[in-house]
Amino acid sequence: MEKPNLNYINQLSGDNEEFKAKIIGILKKELPEEVALYQNHIQTKNLKLAGEIVHKLKHKVSILGLEKSYYIAEEFEGNLKEQSTKLQSEFESILKMMQDFVDTL
Repeated sequence: MEKPNLNYINQLSGDNEEFKAKIIGILKKELPEEVALYQNHIQTKNLKLAGEIVHKLKHKVSILGLEKSYYIAEEFEGNLKEQSTKLQSEFESILKMMQDFVDTL
């Protein structure tokens, strides 16, 4: 299974450590907030709103270098729009992996 990394962030920021720190700071702040919103919408069975949060999270999946996981997130987003939770466990595994990684930054 692929693992989150900072390759894209490093490439994007180049030698600008201040910019890199800002991106990481945004990830550390927004990721847990968005995961909590996602979980709330799943628990209340508001799949449309859950799909909107997955759309936001999908970009964080990409930023953390999880190319294969991005496609799972994209498909899961579509499933939620169709009122299906197919791929939920796979997506939630990705979220946990991302959160664990971001917590180490």
